[in-house]
Amino acid sequence: MRYRHFLKLLLAGAVALPALAGPALANPTIVFDLENGKILQHQEAFKRWYPASLTKLMTAYVTFRAIAAGEVRLDSPIKVTKRSASEPPSKMGFKPGSVMRLDNALKMMLVKSANDVAMAVGENIAGSQAAFAERMNAEARRLGMTGSHFVNPNGLFSPDQYTTARDLGLLVMAIRTEFPQYAPWFSIEGLAVGKKQIPNYNLLIGRYPGADGMKTGFVCPSGFNMIGSATRDGRTLVAVVLGEKSAITRAETVARLLDHGFATPTPGWLTVAALPSYGDTTSINNLNDEICRKKPAKEQSEAPPVGDKNAAKSPYRKKLDHAPTLVAVGLGGATGPIPKAMLDASGQEYADVPLPSWRPDLPPPPGAEPAVIGSATAAQEPAKAVN
Repeated sequence: MRYRHFLKLLLAGAVALPALAGPALANPTIVFDLENGKILQHQEAFKRWYPASLTKLMTAYVTFRAIAAGEVRLDSPIKVTKRSASEPPSKMGFKPGSVMRLDNALKMMLVKSANDVAMAVGENIAGSQAAFAERMNAEARRLGMTGSHFVNPNGLFSPDQYTTARDLGLLVMAIRTEFPQYAPWFSIEGLAVGKKQIPNYNLLIGRYPGADGMKTGFVCPSGFNMIGSATRDGRTLVAVVLGEKSAITRAETVARLLDHGFATPTPGWLTVAALPSYGDTTSINNLNDEICRKKPAKEQSEAPPVGDKNAAKSPYRKKLDHAPTLVAVGLGGATGPIPKAMLDASGQEYADVPLPSWRPDLPPPPGAEPAVIGSATAAQEPAKAVN
């Protein structure tokens, strides 16, 4: 009887393993030990959510797999296509035809959360956005991410692109365990592009003791998402938080979850992979009205007012107490082989030729209307300060 009662509570999402002090969190969260996947805290872990730029972690994972398969190398050229150059901010703003090394592209995608670069990576790796999305979904199925679906590589809003806190936990474990050589990329404090310095949007990096990853994300419908990881005394914990109200509160929430995790020496017996599904697993919350329509533009951004003396006190509003370590990135230097997806049967590189459009002075034929997939205007939702 005790076992049945425990299982009933678990399936209802009431077991927090253990719960945090204070009121329960309303948004999806999960905290786990990276080494064994054992869960310390979870809530609404199977609730579908718009991932925003947390999507770029799957883009990175697919790319790491492509590198391992020999399809591309870190020094391979990533060309900015006309399509990728037209993506809305956050972006690097490189012109179509610009070329960068794949490793530099990935660093700009992960630290700056550049939507144009993420799209360029996807198109170069797979040949098109649609083909790359197919690979993203194939990897999601292979990893057991049963509540996720992807349509683009950068996280721009689409009603058909969603994930869950539990699925993101599986993805993080795959990235960090299968490709540990790339772990330093997730803890970069900032980038140097010529004379320009670009700080990491992850406010835990350089501020929270032991912080070493991983990614933030924001679109109006999703709210402020974050995956934070930290390592102390050889133990790495990961916290996934979805739907926070600001860049500061998401950093504070992740830090609080990690603090509680490190104070819990023995996690529960349940793992991320073995967590039984519970709760609402089909509907998706849309926070657009709450996050964007009722707030000024300055609060609709991944870039919080760090150093603002008039803002509420928070350790994650403060400037770094040291000069940030910057990693130089930019265009050029791509001496490796062209990605195989960008070559035709004769081994020649495809030209970046825009698809023909119907003459504007004639009515379009049936079915010729362009399909909007993951655009800034999909479902008439704004995509301000997407990162």
